[in-house]
Amino acid sequence: IVKEIVAFANTEGGNLLIGVDDNLEIKGLKFAEEDEFLLIRAIEKHCWPPVNFNLKISILPNSREILLFEIPKSTQKPHFVHILDEKIAYVRVKDKSVQASKEVRKYLTAQNSEKDIKFTYGDKESKLMQYLDENNQITVYDFSKIAKIPMWLASKTLVLLALANVLKIIPG
Repeated sequence: IVKEIVAFANTEGGNLLIGVDDNLEIKGLKFAEEDEFLLIRAIEKHCWPPVNFNLKISILPNSREILLFEIPKSTQKPHFVHILDEKIAYVRVKDKSVQASKEVRKYLTAQNSEKDIKFTYGDKESKLMQYLDENNQITVYDFSKIAKIPMWLASKTLVLLALANVLKIIPG
């Protein structure tokens, strides 16, 4: 659940219903107060930086409850799930939460900045655009190979072009 909350905060926000099955069957929670307490503690303990959320509670006719966590799009990205000594960022891709790559994390971090993005259009960018003209997408590895540049430079270039809204990062 903490992974889902972090992923929502790192992308466009979203709602998380606790007490509704994946097949959309509304069962409700038998011990909603305990679940609420545990979930709030888990969010406070394992989300870094802290994630904002609103919690709404709905009571069903069978006296069970549903918890609705409303998570807004964050302005302090990236958020991480922090468990033990590991920090992992997640983002939403369609209806799944996936681990954010190094490039996605850099992109999320740079989105917090209000700086104008400047880049030069040279040989490597030209090769990139030629490749994308024939293919719909490219990986950092493929860009590194076609442009004959180190992986770190391919990564940096792709993130810069995404921040300049020339490219769109598609996590997967």
